[in-house]
Amino acid sequence: MTIEALRDDFPILRREIHGKPLIYFDNANTAQKPAVVIEAVDSFYRQHNANVARAVHTLSEEATTLYEQSRERIAGFIGAASAQDVVLTSGTTMAINLVAHSWLAPRLKAGDEVVVSQMEHHANIVPWQLLCERSGAVLRVAPIHDDGSLDLEALYGLLNERTQLLALVHVSNVLGTVNPIAAIAEHTRTRGIALLVDGSQAVPHMPVNVSELGCDFYVFTGHKLFGPTGTGALWARRELLEAMPPWIGGGEMIESVSFDGTVYAPPPRRFEAGTPNIAGFVGLAAAIAYLQAQDLAALAAHEQALGARLRAGLAAVPGLRFIGSARDRVAVASFVIDGAHATDLAVLLDLEGVAVRSGQHCAHPLMQRFGVNATLRASLAFYNTADEVDRFLVALAKARGMLG
Repeated sequence: MTIEALRDDFPILRREIHGKPLIYFDNANTAQKPAVVIEAVDSFYRQHNANVARAVHTLSEEATTLYEQSRERIAGFIGAASAQDVVLTSGTTMAINLVAHSWLAPRLKAGDEVVVSQMEHHANIVPWQLLCERSGAVLRVAPIHDDGSLDLEALYGLLNERTQLLALVHVSNVLGTVNPIAAIAEHTRTRGIALLVDGSQAVPHMPVNVSELGCDFYVFTGHKLFGPTGTGALWARRELLEAMPPWIGGGEMIESVSFDGTVYAPPPRRFEAGTPNIAGFVGLAAAIAYLQAQDLAALAAHEQALGARLRAGLAAVPGLRFIGSARDRVAVASFVIDGAHATDLAVLLDLEGVAVRSGQHCAHPLMQRFGVNATLRASLAFYNTADEVDRFLVALAKARGMLG
């Protein structure tokens, strides 16, 4: 299967923007969807639409089967021992907040500590800040090196008997840095510290096996994994899930309800109150199945080659400064150019049919660490091509010239 053949699977890649062929380099923001995902969502609404686990009629049974098959597909994709260890959520943000409110909040007290790093997305900062403010606990921040790699020595030095949780990104959405999660998990296990990993930027680019990583919680979002928006998952060690009380109450997360009290369902149902995004998870299962049918090692090699080509071309741009240059990284390039604001460049690039992200990328503390107020970010996926990289570089030169 060639890259051009794979591109045919993604209808939006045939679009033109301002009369120019679309070059979509905003994959870290959200990835495009193959036709099989779009068709799966459409088919669900046309053929199977009903609520799950609430009725005995045929449509409801079909919907329930598809929904639970999605859970099974996700569990297999991330190496979970059981699908019952996977909670289906609206995305990473909800998954992290679930851990924050259900697992950490009941045990966090004044003087305790939560550790994050300087490279975290806001979704892996703000929930912990809120809990620390309410409990009197302290949020501590592990620094990163100038190349965007995590300072492991400093990180380990922050961990102590007061540390209740270490929350780290697997892959940075700005820097592209891949953190050594397995080694970090080995360290936290020996010290009895829980480890939560935000895998949103990892699962689209590399194999993830939560059983091998050794973390306690792993979260990711579906729309960056070529699936629908409003989907995601939390995986946790079974004993942790079983010890967690409900966070959101409502239908389907119970065994029985009376005014004298409620008996809650076991995990994962305990954490899935209300009607879920059924069609979205059917689409996510289709996205994962699509990926599993590909030669993932070849696609990863293709992405890495594209990333190297992109960075080599950008390195020749006068006045350009990369934000992040760690050795172990995915195909993401964030940068600033002297005399050109990132947003101005993004607007001009859009006129050339190029979609990139400008701004602070929901990572304000990281921008402060590097002393910039915004970067331009080009993030690649397996359906991007060398020709697109070259045309992007030409378009960037044109945009830079227009800004003087």
